[in-house]
Amino acid sequence: MNTKNMISTKDIAMEGMMIALVFLGTFYFKIPTLFGYTHLGDCMIILTVSLLGSKKGALAGALGAGLSDLLGGYTAWVLPTMAIKASWALVMGFVAFKLIKNSKFNLVIGAIVGGFIHVMLYTIVKIPLFGLTYALSTLFTLTLQTFSGVILGCLLYNLIKGKLSVS
Repeated sequence: MNTKNMISTKDIAMEGMMIALVFLGTFYFKIPTLFGYTHLGDCMIILTVSLLGSKKGALAGALGAGLSDLLGGYTAWVLPTMAIKASWALVMGFVAFKLIKNSKFNLVIGAIVGGFIHVMLYTIVKIPLFGLTYALSTLFTLTLQTFSGVILGCLLYNLIKGKLSVS
């Protein structure tokens, strides 16, 4: 039996916890805006990528945010949300852990680059659904939500990184 590729109970528990945190941050901590709502789920995605890596962050972001859309009645957004949140996490991880892994600010820069992708992809999806005017009119609140998530996620990670062992 090859133990190198086995998934531990601890890995499953950590991933489940992060999926739950993304879901809770998205579903329960809503701040109403003119064009929908802003939430705290994005900062949990940033935290997951920072703690567990890009693949686990992508899974937590996709499942947690997708489940929130499904249970919240935003069924048209479930698949786009899952793809967009996973993309954000994968881009963040690629930039932070591959391109600039030796930088002191690798996680922040990765989260920002991924955040730009997040904003761009949501805007592109909105154009055929609601039209260009609507898509552009939501850019401010979407950008605010995205970069609030970056800031809060990075702050949370820095607060707990010395106090949590994930190995």
